[in-house]
Amino acid sequence: MAIITPALSASETAVIAKLARLIWNKHYSSIISQQQIDYMLDKFQSTAAINQQIADGMLYFLISNNSQPAGYLAVMPDAKRDKLHISKIYLDAAHRGLGHGKQALDFIEQQCREMRIRKLWLTVNKHNHIAIKAYRRWGFHTTGSIVTDIGNGFVMDDYVMEKSIHT
Repeated sequence: MAIITPALSASETAVIAKLARLIWNKHYSSIISQQQIDYMLDKFQSTAAINQQIADGMLYFLISNNSQPAGYLAVMPDAKRDKLHISKIYLDAAHRGLGHGKQALDFIEQQCREMRIRKLWLTVNKHNHIAIKAYRRWGFHTTGSIVTDIGNGFVMDDYVMEKSIHT
């Protein structure tokens, strides 16, 4: 069973940035170019970027298994819209298939209940078939698609998926 803890310290966000480099370079190399991976890691998953996101209200959590960093997740509450945005759920390949992804989702759903938020939403790359299949298995459905210009000539071409939470 994984342990999920808030990532608040500089050392914890540095661990997440290191995990991001490892996970993204393994997982996304067949989905997007190496140039886009490098750009997105620097822009969104560097220690400085993660610390800024936390300062802006995003909640980051470190996922550990047997006292080893296994992955991370990040969510952003939007109480005005009664939604919680799952910004990130990433597991290192060595820790996939052990139920940690579902455990992370269960943890996020509990956060929703505590905040009295009734809907989860996320975006997922249209070619990330492994993640799409998992999200569908966990009760998410596709509500649309979005292409987001992230700068430097790159875009994110994603599906938008949602799931209702019973509070």
